[in-house]
Amino acid sequence: MDPIRKNILARKRRWRARARVLGTAARPRLCVRFSNKHVYAQCVDDCRAVTLVALSSLVGAVRKEEKGSLANVDGAKILGGMLAERARAIGIKQVVFDRGARKYHGCVKAFADAARGCGLEF
Repeated sequence: MDPIRKNILARKRRWRARARVLGTAARPRLCVRFSNKHVYAQCVDDCRAVTLVALSSLVGAVRKEEKGSLANVDGAKILGGMLAERARAIGIKQVVFDRGARKYHGCVKAFADAARGCGLEF
């Protein structure tokens, strides 16, 4: 598949998913993004356009936890749990999950289940 076409289709999927998801101060948007090597996640209040909590596999605490690539199911579980703990520490209990352009399957599902297991509700 043509790389330009692939990016266009991914952008359309992202917009379709984002059209249904809006983060507020009471219930921020938990968005997750996977690259080939790393995982990026953040809780965003869309009303004020502010990131409340952010975490990625590039952070030192996460790298100490796991060696090697974290852009797999095991890394997603670790990062989902750590992000949920940080969100709970600042008082976030409920979020709206934004999967981006990816299916709710594999790494995305593992991330979400780990976050739910550590106390976030969505």
